[in-house]
Amino acid sequence: MGYNSPSMAKYDYPDSPLYRLRHSAAHLLAQAVLELYPNTKLGIGPPIENGFYYDFDFPEPIKEEDLARIEEKMREIAQRGLDIVRIETSRDEARQIIEQIGQVPYKLELLDAIPEGEPISFYKQGDFIDLCRGPHVENTRQIQHFKLLSLAGAYWRGDARNKMLTRIYGTAFFTQEELEEYLHRLEEARRRDHRKLGRELGLFFISPEVGSGLPMLLPKGATIRRVLEEFILQEELKAGYLHVRTPEIANLNLYRTSGHYPYYKDSMYPPMVFEDGEELILRPMNCPHHFLIYKSEPRSYRDLPLRIAELGTVYRYEKSGELSGLIRVRCFTINDAHVFLRPEQIKAEVQHNIELIQKVYKRLKLTDFWYRLSLRDPNNKEKYIDDDQMWQTAEAALREALDELKLDYVAVEGEAAFYGPKLDVEVRDCLGREWTISTVQLDFLMAHRFDLEYMGEDGKPHRPVIIHRAPIGSFERMMGFLIEHYAGAFPLWLAPLQVAVIPIADRHMDYAQQVSQQLSEAGFRVELDRRRETLGYKIRYHQTQKVPYMLIIGDKEQEGGLVAVRSRDSGDLGQMTLEAFIGRLNEEVAE
Repeated sequence: MGYNSPSMAKYDYPDSPLYRLRHSAAHLLAQAVLELYPNTKLGIGPPIENGFYYDFDFPEPIKEEDLARIEEKMREIAQRGLDIVRIETSRDEARQIIEQIGQVPYKLELLDAIPEGEPISFYKQGDFIDLCRGPHVENTRQIQHFKLLSLAGAYWRGDARNKMLTRIYGTAFFTQEELEEYLHRLEEARRRDHRKLGRELGLFFISPEVGSGLPMLLPKGATIRRVLEEFILQEELKAGYLHVRTPEIANLNLYRTSGHYPYYKDSMYPPMVFEDGEELILRPMNCPHHFLIYKSEPRSYRDLPLRIAELGTVYRYEKSGELSGLIRVRCFTINDAHVFLRPEQIKAEVQHNIELIQKVYKRLKLTDFWYRLSLRDPNNKEKYIDDDQMWQTAEAALREALDELKLDYVAVEGEAAFYGPKLDVEVRDCLGREWTISTVQLDFLMAHRFDLEYMGEDGKPHRPVIIHRAPIGSFERMMGFLIEHYAGAFPLWLAPLQVAVIPIADRHMDYAQQVSQQLSEAGFRVELDRRRETLGYKIRYHQTQKVPYMLIIGDKEQEGGLVAVRSRDSGDLGQMTLEAFIGRLNEEVAE
């Protein structure tokens, strides 16, 4: 790994054996590339959470099919049993080594980025030497169980103004069993990829004619979205939330007041300047609109907590290379709310919000999740509001609320919002991948920024505390997560099409129409398959579309006033009355 490499996030454990192994596998990759393509320039090659990568400036482009040849060369080098030796040098000696091996300009740039006084080291294995802080395993023969996975483009140092390099991803483990298990999970992840399933199941698509990062929901996808919206709306109404609608554009000064503009202007779209000089901008968040709703009339301590909610669409400037299906988009809708409360209400309101999150997860059958308390980095005065007293008060209040709830949580510095600490909920899907879905953010600052007040019991004005929360988070991201978590086989209540009615022949069409009508009147989403295809074809089609139930209508069913039921998960369930089938559906939805 070169110096000054990107953040390792959760995998920043240089002393761990797996880190050393994968770091060494990255060097093995670099050595193999140089032996096969001698004029290649090296970038950086860090281990990451599930493997490693190395960035290369190849003299000629390579293709995915070239990975097998590179991997074969890696295995050959590993079997040479080369000792991996650390060499410390002076800065001048390091420069000479880099120039001698022809690794200019990238390695020289990394050398220049090493702070004065920090040790400068290389790692050498056979004829290969690389500027690197380490650590590594002791011998290449220890690197046995690895696999190269894919190619990607990556700007040098992550800056779009720099040259695009070729990034090779790989993974490595201590045993073949661990490697095969990981590759199996990777293949399962590809099978569940929401972008692939979104096309196959007719849920959404993205058209370059509309724009990158702007998904178009098809009828089935829009149905899933609507059902999620109806669910959370009802839960929030029961929990005392007041729903509002606010514009999706606003005066730029609104975000100067909130402080979002100086902190997040790189994620905001350029303002639209009107003839009178007014600057309007697509909103990147809903918060300021809700603050003004609070401020639109006098508030008393008796009004608090005041819970203002909105399914608000926002716009973020995302780089093209970071866009991904529904997960990373440029336009999305947040299950947003802002709760205005008195300081003494913090613990109860945090508990109220966590209970709502837990209710959402129970409905979605999400059971594997954990809580992360995201705090500021006290040494970063640029990213966070510089008010130590505010941060100490806010963090202490949130910790106290969590401790009183007896929730296990992990505190992480440097992940807070710029205006306050937050509680993020990390959900593991069926493949063990973690997604940040829900958040509860504590805010002691914005009431001052917007001069928000309530009249206290003492007859004096006070500043409210604000909680920003989103149990579902972004609907787009939640849909992407659920598509992959369920592999497109949604539970009955959420399935875009719940029942397919399949008449065997034209003479069964009238009765099938009656069955469809009764199911629809009972509140279920149903489709009558009128196509002139064979019964087997229709069954296979609806099975691939992951429809929870199919009703087969033939002579016996028509004569007896019955339906033959086929379950997506359990196969043929036999004949039953339509009333009994509707009862079964109602029970399943209620569960």
